[in-house]
Amino acid sequence: MGKRIANKSARGLKFSLLALIMIVILAGCGASPAKEDTNNASGDTTNTAESNNGSAADESYEVTHAMGTETIKGTPKKVVVLTNEGTEALLALGVKPVGAVRSWTGDPWYPHIKDQMEGVTVVGEESQPNIELIAGLQPDLIIGNKMRQEKVYEQLKAIAPTVFAEDLRGEWQNNFELYAKALNKTAEGEELLAAYDKRIQDFKEKAGSKLDETVSVVRFMAGKTRVYHTNTFSGVIFDKIGIARNDMTKNAKDNFVDEITKERLPEADADRLFYFTYETGDGGANQTEQEWINDPLWKNLNVVKNGQAHKVDDAIWNTAGGILAANLMIDQLQEFYGIQ
Repeated sequence: MGKRIANKSARGLKFSLLALIMIVILAGCGASPAKEDTNNASGDTTNTAESNNGSAADESYEVTHAMGTETIKGTPKKVVVLTNEGTEALLALGVKPVGAVRSWTGDPWYPHIKDQMEGVTVVGEESQPNIELIAGLQPDLIIGNKMRQEKVYEQLKAIAPTVFAEDLRGEWQNNFELYAKALNKTAEGEELLAAYDKRIQDFKEKAGSKLDETVSVVRFMAGKTRVYHTNTFSGVIFDKIGIARNDMTKNAKDNFVDEITKERLPEADADRLFYFTYETGDGGANQTEQEWINDPLWKNLNVVKNGQAHKVDDAIWNTAGGILAANLMIDQLQEFYGIQ
């Protein structure tokens, strides 16, 4: 079932974002048509972050971020983004970046965003952005992250106004709000988050007692296996919905991840288990997955014997880390939980 759902990701993205657009439009039906036109999260993007009013292009505004306070003059039109989740934020807000770091998997973009990223220049990777390429694009705003790019902040700031988020752990919404402010699209950002929160609330109400069924999350990587807890992308979404976690996660000393051996697999048992594989192209992660899911310890898990162990997409459930992936994950959870 997981494979079928993974293949529907791109189609699911269009559906879920169309639903988001409708919610936003209905919520703001009293607004002028010009304002409604800016609330396009479907990926119909341009490389211009248009202002909310005619005078915004002539004004400057301050954005407080992880490295201090940045003054931005006018509404940014040429934006370079240096994180995967930041790329999703821009696309949802209707801004096509002139440059972006490569997706962790994909060539060079995740399948669920590649159509929207046509023509965007690859400026390296999150862990190693290409300063020369970035400078050559002559951006008027750079969006990055302190965890990833603190060492090159001064170099980036010398190129263009630069705004950094603090971290990259599970709670993506705080970063999204910062990016929206930096792009001079605070109102649009608030509307998209409100639409997302409404989806969370609807799921809660419709799931009922199914929320009490415990969940475990496993990730296969080349040569290692991890159990993902609450301070992760999927973990934050489970927490917001109110989905129960198994004892291993509830009692974890580190709320991020535990790297485990096969002997600890019984600790990962739950009513529902979701697993994903971080395959980078050398086959190592897929090999790890096959070794584990064919092991008697895995097959003996109650969740496996009950048919509730599901393979899902690593990009959507973990790696992409942004608003587009969050909505796609909710789409998939609705299918797993039988929610219309």
